[in-house]
Amino acid sequence: MKIHGDITINGTVYPTGSNLPWTRIYPFFLFHMLMFGLSGFWMAYGTPPAPIGFLFLHGGFAISIYVIFYLAIFGKEEVKWMFINAGLGLFGIFSQIGWLLSLAGRNVHDYPWYVHVIPFLYFVLYTFLLRHLVLDLAHVGDDVVRKSRVEAGYVGLSLLVYGTTWLAH
Repeated sequence: MKIHGDITINGTVYPTGSNLPWTRIYPFFLFHMLMFGLSGFWMAYGTPPAPIGFLFLHGGFAISIYVIFYLAIFGKEEVKWMFINAGLGLFGIFSQIGWLLSLAGRNVHDYPWYVHVIPFLYFVLYTFLLRHLVLDLAHVGDDVVRKSRVEAGYVGLSLLVYGTTWLAH
C-alpha cells in the first residue's frame, strides 16, 4: 500500500509515497482499534455507563489520533469518503449497534443520541479499515475494474449483513 503521509513504525521513518506491505498496517490497527472500540462501546452501554464527559474525552482523543493516522496512511480524499459513506451508512451502523445491544437485552433507543456518537465513530473507522484491507488483500492496486468489482461485493455483503441483523432484532 502506498502511504499518503510520513509515518514512523518502530523507529523507522517511511516518507510520503512509500510502499508498505499491508502486514505493517492492518494487524496493528485492527487489533488496537478493536480494543479501543470495545472499551468505548462498554463505556457507553455498560452498567453503569461511564460519565458522558469521560466517554467523549477518552473516545474523542483516540478517534482524533486514528483520523490523523488515516490521513497519513490513506490520504485526504479517502478519509473524506469515509465520512461521506458514514453518512450514507447510518442504517448499517444503527442496525449493528442495535443488534449488539439486543444480545444483552437492551435497545438502541434506551440511550440518548449523544451516547451513540463514540461507538458510531469507532464503527465508521473500523469498517473503513476493513474495506481497505479487503481492497489490499484483493490486490486491487490501480485496476479500476477490479476495484469496482471488489467494492461492489463489499457493499453487497455489507448490506446483506446489515439487513439480516436489522431484521433479526
